[in-house]
Amino acid sequence: MTAPTAPALTAERADLLETLAAHRAFLRFTVRGLTTEQATRRTTASQLTLAGIVKHVAATEASWAGFVVRGAAAMQQSPEEWAQEWVLAPGETLESVLASYDEVAARTDELVRTVDLDSSHPLPEAPWFAPGATRSARRVFLHVVAETAQHAGHADILRESLDGQKTMG
Repeated sequence: MTAPTAPALTAERADLLETLAAHRAFLRFTVRGLTTEQATRRTTASQLTLAGIVKHVAATEASWAGFVVRGAAAMQQSPEEWAQEWVLAPGETLESVLASYDEVAARTDELVRTVDLDSSHPLPEAPWFAPGATRSARRVFLHVVAETAQHAGHADILRESLDGQKTMG
């Protein structure tokens, strides 16, 4: 018995992969050359830190990738678990959250290459989702792009406040 073959890398899949890679690179670029101490420093009135943003983006992407495969059950988390996405736990470093992010990105990229982009699941109950709404794999990947881009912008502000460095410009 032969293994099923992956769908062809269509222009749509290639565009999704390229866009995900570009926005992940912008986020990674904002933390280039930093120590864990620098990446965990608050540089604005916000509680956000650069390392916390990277950790959160990785966790969010992993959660949405899980949704593509398993549905809403993959997204169950407590408010305490969500809060811990934003801070490094004892023993975590900027390097370890970046390595985790690389693993998450590789898993997501494999899904972009292989899943039926039209497959969908009901969204979990939450105040920010319409009751009974569903989301296709395609929309999930577009959402991950938007989340990554938005948080890369936040990270750019934090980095500029830290040492004047900018992702662009």
